[in-house]
Amino acid sequence: MADGYALALQKSLVSALKADAGVTALVSGRVYDEPPQKAKRPYVRIGVIAPRPLRSSCASAAAVTFGIEAHSRPVTSGRVEATRCAEAVVAALDTAALTVTGFTLVQLHWQAQSVDQDTDGKSYTAITAFSAILDG
Repeated sequence: MADGYALALQKSLVSALKADAGVTALVSGRVYDEPPQKAKRPYVRIGVIAPRPLRSSCASAAAVTFGIEAHSRPVTSGRVEATRCAEAVVAALDTAALTVTGFTLVQLHWQAQSVDQDTDGKSYTAITAFSAILDG
């Protein structure tokens, strides 16, 4: 069975982020769907992926919104590190021409970004929101 919109896009995002020099300079290869229990920070995690159908008389497509999370917990400047990771993610993905197996990526755009301290009082998470249109 072929992957649907969400899983196919997720695989493409992980590959693209692991291959991007700006992202890997900050997180090495720590780009996860689900991070390991004691993942070293900083790391990037694929967040929510929400496809919605776009229907027409001649094709099937989906508008997909998704988030990329950057997690940081350094001794100082956690917000700065999380923000730098988020900015690297934006540079890697905004308007990128990703290959999404089984689909044609029509567009990919950065929508918003937030950085906030986690409830533990030590960590920061940056969430970067994107939208994409996949045809197929």
